[in-house]
Amino acid sequence: MDLTSIFIQAFYPLLASYWWLFLLLIILSLLKTPIMKGRVGEFQVNVLAKLFLDKQIYTLFKNVTLPTEDGTTQIDHVIVSRFGVFVIETKNMKGWIFGSPQQEFWTQKIYRYTSKFQNPLRQNYKHTKTLESALGIGADKLFPLVVFIGDSDFKTPMPEHVVYAGGYIRFIKSKHQPILSDSEVREICHKIKTRRLKPSIKTHLDHVNHVKAIVEQKQQPAPNACPRCGKPMVLRTARKGNHQGGQFWGCSGYPQCRTVRSA
Repeated sequence: MDLTSIFIQAFYPLLASYWWLFLLLIILSLLKTPIMKGRVGEFQVNVLAKLFLDKQIYTLFKNVTLPTEDGTTQIDHVIVSRFGVFVIETKNMKGWIFGSPQQEFWTQKIYRYTSKFQNPLRQNYKHTKTLESALGIGADKLFPLVVFIGDSDFKTPMPEHVVYAGGYIRFIKSKHQPILSDSEVREICHKIKTRRLKPSIKTHLDHVNHVKAIVEQKQQPAPNACPRCGKPMVLRTARKGNHQGGQFWGCSGYPQCRTVRSA
């Protein structure tokens, strides 16, 4: 009898009795993946929109992927109304959040675990500019908004145009002055429908691969980078010592980093 048969005979009664528990564990594991967490957050934003925004006034578009000069950009939600076009970026996160509008990356801290993520305001800026170009409307007609879903807590002042889930609907309804005509709203909706890439698994995967390629490219060390800290090496001239007057490469992070190499 081989090991597989022994394993099946030993654990089959347990699997037969508690199959539902194993299935539940698998589902819970999937829900913790970044993709599923993102989908859950987007689902909550969709539900809030359907519950509290009149569909006769507001038109919701989900997962809008638009072509750009360097690939694609994917917008979580676009809400079109006479009061403007709302460009929504969703973040389903927990823990403490640290970040300001000027920083390239924000920080998430969960107990002793710390990680960095791209400033979502910058992400949404690209979304907004892409929509502005695709729809042919002014920037004053577009309202970007980042919505944090989940048990997160900002430990730095929450930037403008960043809200928790509870402030998402309030932000949209705070815009009550019509700035688009009914015909303009219909035209914008038509442009989104016709210019977005077809929603599909392939479209999503192509966009994910495009984003991964950009991230990998940014993570590549810069030419002539310091092998210790990654900052650029600069050509320097020795002012004293046995090599006075000679040139060498020194880290631009000096004096924090004192790495040198021969020129």
